[in-house]
Amino acid sequence: MKVNEPNRIAGLQQYNQTRGQRTEQTEAVKRKDQVTISPEAKELLESNRINQAERAEQLSQLKQAISSGTYHVEAGKIAEKLLPYLK
Repeated sequence: MKVNEPNRIAGLQQYNQTRGQRTEQTEAVKRKDQVTISPEAKELLESNRINQAERAEQLSQLKQAISSGTYHVEAGKIAEKLLPYLK
């Protein structure tokens, strides 16, 4: 077996040529990713921020009621909410 056979080098050169063409094609196709947020999503995010302020106020009131011992759990309402999940 000869190490420097001309056919082996020609095969390698053909591989290098096609590899170079493929990299040129892929670089032409590459694009940057973009993210676009719809106006509806922006509105939803804004309403969520407003709801968080209201929720924080409700949580503080609930914490005060629990710490003072005036918080009462209505078992009927809890059962009504759990019933659909149990069926």
